[in-house]
Amino acid sequence: MLTIRRLVTRFFIFNIAVGILAACSPAKDTSNSSADADGFTVALLTPGPISDQSWNGGAYEGLLRIRDSLGARVSHIQTKTPAEFEENFRQYGASGYSLVFGHGFEFQDAAARVGPAFPKTVFITTGGTRTSANVAAMSFAFEQPSYLAGIIAASVSKSGIIGCIGGTELPPVKSGFAAFTQGVHALNPKARVVTAYLGNWDDAGAGKEQALAQIARGVDVIYQNADAAGLGIFQAAKESQGVHIIGSNSDQNHVAPTVTLGSVVINLPNAFMSIAREVKSGAFIPRVHVFDTRSGVMKWVLNSSMKTVVPPRVLQMVDSVEHHMLDGTFVPPWPARIPEDE
Repeated sequence: MLTIRRLVTRFFIFNIAVGILAACSPAKDTSNSSADADGFTVALLTPGPISDQSWNGGAYEGLLRIRDSLGARVSHIQTKTPAEFEENFRQYGASGYSLVFGHGFEFQDAAARVGPAFPKTVFITTGGTRTSANVAAMSFAFEQPSYLAGIIAASVSKSGIIGCIGGTELPPVKSGFAAFTQGVHALNPKARVVTAYLGNWDDAGAGKEQALAQIARGVDVIYQNADAAGLGIFQAAKESQGVHIIGSNSDQNHVAPTVTLGSVVINLPNAFMSIAREVKSGAFIPRVHVFDTRSGVMKWVLNSSMKTVVPPRVLQMVDSVEHHMLDGTFVPPWPARIPEDE
């Protein structure tokens, strides 16, 4: 006869085994019964984990918003290589999905190749310029809020040396850093901006190491756009005296609230919803969908606890520039974006 101790031991062993199986099983079909009525199905491919509190996490929130608001049956897969981009696009197309998001500039080649084979599925990439009958792109004006972040960074920096750390050298990241640098120089023309790329989006250890290397060179404000790897950059800022950080993609002000000046935010749920509504209604038009501050998708969000750190005149300057961005009178010091085809 089993003792109570043995029964308890077997119970815990069973639960551990179940937990391991659950962790190893592929996700990510989040369904609800209402989707079966009209057959609206939406999938998301992300290049990194949705736990990054940034680029990928925001996209997943957008997918769930589509599920909850439009009654879609949804699915998500994390991909790592271009071969997986194409393979999963094909799987979703063959399964008859209505809409598939490839979340990143790097997905556009795969979408262009796969799109013609599945004309009833709409493929959207969040970045790039490739379009065809059922392929379109979303373009986010990182430059606008990044410019405002640069002004803030220059006002807080005591060393006059400011850092940018990115995951990989993708065009949207580069253009955001360039606009950030222009914002820095708008307030302090003598400031120096140091830029580095990690070569990946997932290695928090590499992010922390690169941040510490910049801090050792005198950097005291870092603008990061590195997804999960960026969490290591936040950690480095928290552990260093007199260093501030700027978040990206999602509102990351809560990640390290005592050192985060603010975040360059993309409201991905709103952007995803606008595309999904268009596809579901049958009004989809293939084009590059540009989202900027006027659309309400791109925004600079100051950490409210940092209002006493930033000089009042600079806060007023940022408010004024943002007002001109919103009313369309701001003349940016960077090349014009591709206009959205109305």
